Amino acid sequence: MSIKTNIAERLWEAGASGKPIEPISEEVGVEDITLAYQIQNLNTKRRIENGSKIIGKKIGLTSEAIQRQVGVEQPDFGVLFHDMEVLNGLSVSTKKLMQPKVEAEIAFVLSHDLDHSTITTIDVINAIDYAIPAIEILGSRIADWNIKITDTVADNASASHFVIGHTPLSLSEFDMINAQMTMKINNTVVSEGTGAACLGSPINAVLWLAKKMVEVGTPLREGELILSGALGPMIPVNPDDYVEVEISTLGGASVHFTS
Repeated sequence: MSIKTNIAERLWEAGASGKPIEPISEEVGVEDITLAYQIQNLNTKRRIENGSKIIGKKIGLTSEAIQRQVGVEQPDFGVLFHDMEVLNGLSVSTKKLMQPKVEAEIAFVLSHDLDHSTITTIDVINAIDYAIPAIEILGSRIADWNIKITDTVADNASASHFVIGHTPLSLSEFDMINAQMTMKINNTVVSEGTGAACLGSPINAVLWLAKKMVEVGTPLREGELILSGALGPMIPVNPDDYVEVEISTLGGASVHFTS
């Protein structure tokens, strides 16, 4: 069994058992990000074989502070599946999650493909049907969130679940760069930020992703959901926590974590 197959299997079993594993970066180092994406892809294919449908992508490591923390100078990406969605305003059991944390984000839905080799900012803006508020629920199959870049990439960019708000707006209807985000847990403010916290603008993050997906041969397609990256710090959650996110003008989303 190759090292990538072995690690993919261990990550899969960690997800199935709920028991995190030691960092895989201790074995593969932090330089071979290509190998980490190959590991991610093995479990993406396995999940599809088990009936999951790809509906979009998530962008991670869009904050300069988090990039410094894991020792990289660019974002990463993971795959979103249909069975990751938690309905807005409803609940999810923490028994289904692994070391859960939450982030507030601006999400986008694409109106057409981004599949050519010279994608520009204008192409991205023209390809966005609407923006919508989102909560990303992150999870790590790596013990104690002791992650470096190859750990999170191999682990599908630490993607677990997501919540999408119900207030879609076109890009002309709000100022995404200066949009103010507030996230509360049990009515206490735990995270604040603006659209500018996401690589200067969430559009910049989507442009990076669009180029990357063309590079790896799986370009972004019409109808895909894109979680563009955090607008503020990632916050741990526990059973009985109620999370609310509000993004100025764009609206909000909420989720309750049960035991």
